[in-house]
Amino acid sequence: MAPILDIRNLRKSYGATEILHDINVAIEPGDFLVLVGPSGCGKSTLLNCIAGLEPITSGTIDIAGRDMTDVSPRDRDIAMVFQSYALYPTMTVAKNITFGMKVRGVDQATQEQKLSEVAELLQITPLLQRKPGQLSGGQRQRVAMGRALVRDPALFLFDEPLSNLDAKLRVEMRTEIKKLHQTLNASIVYVTHDQIEAMTLATKIVVMKGGVIQQIGTPAEIYNQPANLFVADFMGSPAMNLIPAKVRRDGSANRIEIARAGAAPLVLEDSRPADLPADVILGLRPEDIAEAGFRAGSNVQEAQCHIDMVEPAGADTYVVSELGGKQVTARLHAETSARAGQSMTLAFDLGKVSYFAPESGQRLN
Repeated sequence: MAPILDIRNLRKSYGATEILHDINVAIEPGDFLVLVGPSGCGKSTLLNCIAGLEPITSGTIDIAGRDMTDVSPRDRDIAMVFQSYALYPTMTVAKNITFGMKVRGVDQATQEQKLSEVAELLQITPLLQRKPGQLSGGQRQRVAMGRALVRDPALFLFDEPLSNLDAKLRVEMRTEIKKLHQTLNASIVYVTHDQIEAMTLATKIVVMKGGVIQQIGTPAEIYNQPANLFVADFMGSPAMNLIPAKVRRDGSANRIEIARAGAAPLVLEDSRPADLPADVILGLRPEDIAEAGFRAGSNVQEAQCHIDMVEPAGADTYVVSELGGKQVTARLHAETSARAGQSMTLAFDLGKVSYFAPESGQRLN
C-alpha cells in the first residue's frame, strides 16, 4: 500500500538559517502521526510545509501518491484544524461548516447531507444556529473539526488544536479526537508539545528537536526504547531517570555501580549480555523502581536506598532518592510505608533498563 504522506529529504531555510534538516517520514492510510517536541523544534513549520502554507527549500512532499511539493494549498486535498479555531464570528455554526463547500460550488442538497452527518458525529446538532461567540472553547473546536470533516480530504492536519482549552476539557477533547479517528479511519498529522497527548493519540510519533527528527516509532517504541537521552527525558511523565553509572564486567553479568553521597556505591547486576563501555547513563522509568516485594523477575535487583522526599499522587506515591548525583524518582503504590529521611528497600527491574553513551547521548542497548 502506498503511503498517504511521503516526505523525502525536506529542508526549510529562512535565509542562511536552516529550520528543518533533511526530514524523511512516511505514513500509511489510517495512520495518526503526531509531531511532538519543545517550542521552536520545527514541528509547526513542518506541518505548514505539508499544508503548502510554507514553501520548502528542497525535497519532496507526496500526498496520496501525487507530488504536491509546489501545489497550492487549496489543491492538496487536505483539511486543517487550527489552534485558534479560525471561525467566522458573524456566521452560524451551520454556515461556518458549510462555507467551504459553498465556495467550491457543492450543491445545496450535498451540503445539507454532509452538515447533518458531521453534526451528528460531533454531537453539535443543537448548536447549528448559534454563533461562535455563544459557544464554549470545546464546542468551537468541534465546529472547527466539523468544517474540516465535511471536506472528506486525503489528509487531516491538526495544529495544536487543544492548547487553548483547560486541562479537563483537553482530556475530554483528546478522547473525542481518538474516537473520531477510530470511527473514520482518517489519516491525520497532529502537532503538539504535550507528550501525554502524543502518547495517547498517536499510532506513530515523530520526536523533534532543533529541526531534526530524533526518533520515529510507535508510542510503545518511543517510551520503552528511546533512541537517545533527549527522547528518554522528553517522553514520559515523570521523565525517565537518567543516572550516571560505571560498568564492570563480572563473568556473564554487567556489574553496575552508582555513586551515592556519603555511602557506598549502589551495586546492581544486569544479567543480560551487553557489550557496554566503562561509563554509561542508566535509564529507568519510575514505574520500574518498586518497593521490595512488589516486583518479581529474573533481572530484578533489590537495594537499600535513602528516601529524600515522598510525594503522594492519589493512586501512586512518588519517592525520590539521590543516586549518581541525580534525583531519582520511583513510582510506588499509594499505601507505601515510605517516609522522608528513612531508608527502604527498592526493587530495580534491570530488564527494563536503557543504557546511553554519556557523550553522544545515543542508546547503547
